[in-house]
Amino acid sequence: MKLGSRFGWLWAAYAVSAAGTWLAFDAFALIALRVLHAGPAQVALLASAGPAVGAVLAVPLGPWMEFRRKRPVMIMADLVRCAALLAVPAAHFLGVLGFGQLLLVSMVVAAADLTFTAASGAHLKGLVPRAGLLTATSRFESTTWTATVLGPPLGGAAVGLFGPVVTVAANALSFLLSALGIRAIKGTETAPARPPRDPARPRTADLLDGWRHLLSSPELRPLFLNTVLVNGLIMAQAPPLAVLMLGPLGFAPWSYGLAFAVPCLGGLLGSRLARPLAARYGRRRVLLTSGVLRACWPVGLAFVRPGVPGLVLVMAVELCLITCAGVFTPVLAAERLERTPDDRVARTLSAWSVSTKAGTAALTALWGLLASLTGPRTAIAVAGVLLLATAPLLRPLARGCLADLRGPATPGTAPRRTDESPKYVQYEDDPTARRGTAPDAAG
Repeated sequence: MKLGSRFGWLWAAYAVSAAGTWLAFDAFALIALRVLHAGPAQVALLASAGPAVGAVLAVPLGPWMEFRRKRPVMIMADLVRCAALLAVPAAHFLGVLGFGQLLLVSMVVAAADLTFTAASGAHLKGLVPRAGLLTATSRFESTTWTATVLGPPLGGAAVGLFGPVVTVAANALSFLLSALGIRAIKGTETAPARPPRDPARPRTADLLDGWRHLLSSPELRPLFLNTVLVNGLIMAQAPPLAVLMLGPLGFAPWSYGLAFAVPCLGGLLGSRLARPLAARYGRRRVLLTSGVLRACWPVGLAFVRPGVPGLVLVMAVELCLITCAGVFTPVLAAERLERTPDDRVARTLSAWSVSTKAGTAALTALWGLLASLTGPRTAIAVAGVLLLATAPLLRPLARGCLADLRGPATPGTAPRRTDESPKYVQYEDDPTARRGTAPDAAG
């Protein structure tokens, strides 16, 4: 399905920033270890506190951006990330780089990441027709996994040749190119109409509108709760697994990296399958099946053993997990956009991102404590068992609570519609994007 040149520019902007992000994967941790000679506690603080504080800082940005044009917000977020990251090589060159600056930059970048994600999602909903949302989200998912496969190995080579500070500069440049790509999107973007405000309603209530919508929606609530728990538990397994494989099991760093790099090809496969599977079986069935299956595999990581058999086991588990996630994620993203009213898309996406970031940070810290008390293998097993217990959260999908939205109708048949058709932001100079500006219009 052709989505037009305006989507092409947005896609290109996302692709270049994703490439830069994965090229600089773990660059801050490497700078802390190799340049600043930080200890394990400081590295752990950098990995957890930065995203957690960034998520808190991003909470008020959802209501702030809701009724503003989204392209300027995305450009601003890109330029903030570029400036913050460029400050790191500049300070290193001047000999004044410190751990506090790394921590501050990680917080600013995390808040800007969440802002960009919410604004781009809201912009995407108005940029492409409803029938193209799943195609668009599948392309973003494919791009993510391509960057995930190629970025870390290339970044590792760059670190070996030039040092980790250079990869941070390359990441900063990618955000500048992203801003230029968004600036190149043609057409005038109209600001969403702000509904009349109730004088009796406190302004602080706007901060909770995104969560209020997610938790009150019978369609989105199970998906939201399931995603927060599944993502958090999967990520919580990562540190104990690294300790187990690189410590007692004696895997070399290159084989540990290979165990997680090759399975990322499953993400490419899954994202390519998402749209045809949804068109054939319906989104409800695809979300239910892939959502349950993605939680079934991680418990197998508790049985990893030394040598080639253990390496094959980890790669097989990760391949199955990532393939299922590659199918689930773009279908979820399209469904979330269609199920969210235009006047709260940015707040809803912001609440979703903040919740997943905060949940992942909390569960990762908790599982680090559990691993120190019980051992890494036990911690991995407990996370895997709890992942199996997340399946009942998706039970409303099996009950038919979520409408079975299918892809474009075949010729000669009427398209299936939900009870409430989504409304789109109106863009001038592009008649194909005009679906009527909603009276309560706001990715």
